[in-house]
Amino acid sequence: MTVGRSVWERRLTRSILLTDFIVLALAIGLAHVLRYRTLSAPDVDDFGYRVFSVVLFGAWMVALVTFRTHEPKVLDAGSRQYQAVARASFAVFGWLAIATLMFKWNPSRGFIIMAFAFGISILFIERRLWRTWVNRSRRQGRYLSKVLVIGGVRSAKTMTLRFSEDAGSGFRVAGVWVPDRVAAPDERFHVADTAVPVMGTESDLGQALGCDSVDTVVVTDTEHLGHDGMRELAWALEDRDVNLLVAPNVVDVAGPRIHLEAHGNMPLIYLSGPSYSRARTVRRALFDRTFAALVLLASSPVWLAAMLAIKLTSRGPVFYRSERIGTHGVPFQMLKLRTMVHGADQQREELEHHNEGAGPLFKLRDDPRVTKVGRILRRYSIDEIPQFFNVLRGDMSVVGPRPPLRAEVDLYDEHTHRRLLVKQGVTGLWQVSGRSDLSWEDSVRLDLDYVENWTMLRDIQIIIRTARAVLASKGAY
Repeated sequence: MTVGRSVWERRLTRSILLTDFIVLALAIGLAHVLRYRTLSAPDVDDFGYRVFSVVLFGAWMVALVTFRTHEPKVLDAGSRQYQAVARASFAVFGWLAIATLMFKWNPSRGFIIMAFAFGISILFIERRLWRTWVNRSRRQGRYLSKVLVIGGVRSAKTMTLRFSEDAGSGFRVAGVWVPDRVAAPDERFHVADTAVPVMGTESDLGQALGCDSVDTVVVTDTEHLGHDGMRELAWALEDRDVNLLVAPNVVDVAGPRIHLEAHGNMPLIYLSGPSYSRARTVRRALFDRTFAALVLLASSPVWLAAMLAIKLTSRGPVFYRSERIGTHGVPFQMLKLRTMVHGADQQREELEHHNEGAGPLFKLRDDPRVTKVGRILRRYSIDEIPQFFNVLRGDMSVVGPRPPLRAEVDLYDEHTHRRLLVKQGVTGLWQVSGRSDLSWEDSVRLDLDYVENWTMLRDIQIIIRTARAVLASKGAY
């Protein structure tokens, strides 16, 4: 039996509230024991401190509820859930500071610091675990909102595809209603093994909402309804427990570039321009070089051992140099540890008919040119460590689009050339989204998404995801 959105949202909210209760009780209790039992004399009367701990616990719980940190919408909003928890926590300790000044009471700073550190750290971990669990449940078909798209079929197809690719979004398109045209009998479109029914003027809103018991309406083209129609739609949904969303038909634009403004009593979405220049700042260059130096130093036993293994098991140089095209079309020599037999490039033509690569890429899952040592190096991406020398030289960044070959760039259209507006990276969205398993179109789309929506925080997130992908050997061959 399928559970409605309002039901599972209430269950999820109560469950998060319960785990918050346990987390804060644990954090404050631990801080209390460490400060007043372990670090204080055993005969200290800490009744007042116990009362203070209980008050702090209650205030923190109230703040988490007040700042709506338990709502599933906040859980779905990525970094916003951590921001909400942080704001609630800082608010509590801000109120605490004011209260202690007003009542001229001086609680232990050690206790406050430990309680705050333990509490916010464990709350962040708890939220991350909840988000992981919810995403896994959604991939299994649970905790999904059923969406009725009002607008054009083409927009609905794009939305259906994006939702199917991102199970964590929490949406599944259940039907499409085009209110200003007649739909063909039993009309449907198919996307990602999903058949979506299309309704037209032969159906009214009530019939459209009855399609698979939808609980969310997304309007993709307001012209189908007009201003009065949008207002009437909002009124019609008031008593139906159905959410109303408006999609601006803008894709691959990250949240920091989107700003909602109101003018003339109308909501307008302001899209700030891409941040190419910020991706070329001194601050980023300093981060790249510092990070590359630390990685090379920390991993030196691994890549030095790999160099020795390559030298002892196959003839030829230890390093493989490949010409790649960098920023604005400037070529550079990219370094890798050699994983193939010497002269492998000359054998490529013989294997061309076995190519499994997407688009202009050449890839073989079981490439006979790869050495035994090379397979191990590729599996854990050890062969790519020397690219950090390219980062030190300024040819590449730690994170960026995949470094292309000249033959690939020769096939680029004007749209794809935008990949060269920023430095190429040792890792990137393509690396953490499937690597060699990606299609050519997906690889281009992810790189352009990165170029258009660069932020320093996003680089750090990609680095963390890369570490997990490498350890899992996902998409590497």
